Amino acid sequence: MTSRVHPVAPNSGPGRDEAGSGLAGAASGPFNGAAPRHVLVTGAAAGIGRATALRVAREGWHCVLVDADAARLAQLDADWPADAPSPRLHPIDLCDAAQVAALGADLPPLDALINNAGMSAGGRDALDAGSERLLALNLDAPARLVQACADRLRPDARVVNVASGAGLRAIPWRGLYSPSKAGLIAQTAALAQSRPDWTVTALAPGFVRTELVQQLIDSGRLVPAQATGKIPLGHMAEPEDMAEALCFLAGEGARPLSGQLLVLDGGSSVCGGSQPLPPAQTPLPPLDMACTPHDAGTSTGTRGYPAVLDASLMTAPPGQWLATLQAAARRFRLAHPMQASLTLLVPATQPALPWAQAGDPAAARMLLHTLAAEWGSQGLRINALAIDGPGVDAATQALLAFVAGPRSRFLTGQWLRAAAPPTTTIHDPET
Repeated sequence: MTSRVHPVAPNSGPGRDEAGSGLAGAASGPFNGAAPRHVLVTGAAAGIGRATALRVAREGWHCVLVDADAARLAQLDADWPADAPSPRLHPIDLCDAAQVAALGADLPPLDALINNAGMSAGGRDALDAGSERLLALNLDAPARLVQACADRLRPDARVVNVASGAGLRAIPWRGLYSPSKAGLIAQTAALAQSRPDWTVTALAPGFVRTELVQQLIDSGRLVPAQATGKIPLGHMAEPEDMAEALCFLAGEGARPLSGQLLVLDGGSSVCGGSQPLPPAQTPLPPLDMACTPHDAGTSTGTRGYPAVLDASLMTAPPGQWLATLQAAARRFRLAHPMQASLTLLVPATQPALPWAQAGDPAAARMLLHTLAAEWGSQGLRINALAIDGPGVDAATQALLAFVAGPRSRFLTGQWLRAAAPPTTTIHDPET
């Protein structure tokens, strides 16, 4: 382990979302002036991992950085922000159980663990031999790392696994990449049940312009228009988009999402059809664009990112979700032709419906997916958040601010659940 000393700075990242309807000032990050916190990031030397390490460093986190590439890890250390806490570097192979065990014995108390390291297998048949290392890194290493770090993770720690959209739908000729990511998504849900005192989530990126993807573009092996033609928003995500989401998931606002998968793919996972989607007609909003989410039918009077919260489904009569969602979407479209977000608040539970009306909630959910696909090229996003009642706690307020604002600019077509905090703590002996 190596480190370099930097002066510790207070939390002073770029401007973040402010939220209307009682959301203003809601906690959106992990630091918030509290005692210094520690996060371990794997696969930290490049791509999403590097962007995440730099992002949490700007939030004041003390970072433990793990990667098999010692040279690139050293370069990240050289590029480290001068006013951020000094990182601890661990160039180790996460496929080596002994090295992972030794890492677990050499850690400070951790507030968050971000399992980002992974690999693909381009050109391989799913039944080809030689997938042992891919499974060891993508599926076994996250579990082994949690076990190795269990004694160092604080009781309210955050564990975030970076999965992939490939875990939701089969991507052929990439070996066991899709199966490994599907397994990681299921592993995330199981760990959340086993350790309700932790907040355990997974992130599924879509197409991200990492260094490897950029090399494919530069060499002519990947045509960007073909990739974005499958993404409703019409843009390829940047590593910084995933870093922003991972920074949020490592913070207090992620608590209501424990056990869930956050899909940040511009809507591609909810969009079918054989025809290419229309190209983007508007640029992406800056991640740090000012934003004050406001109730439908009201206006903030600001020039920031337009983020509308609509609670009409909370009081919709049984069997009227589809019609109510249609009306909310029409109101939103009349007021916002381009670049804005609509976040629908929906009841987490509803009474049993007569069989003839039982299709209404599913139809409403599919309408949300369809609108995400149709609206994406105009920069319009639509998501739903299921809540237990009319009131929301501070963590749910922070989640709403994140979902509605530009920090999650690639989140669209998703139906999320703001879960109530657990009332009991159960520790699995395996952790």
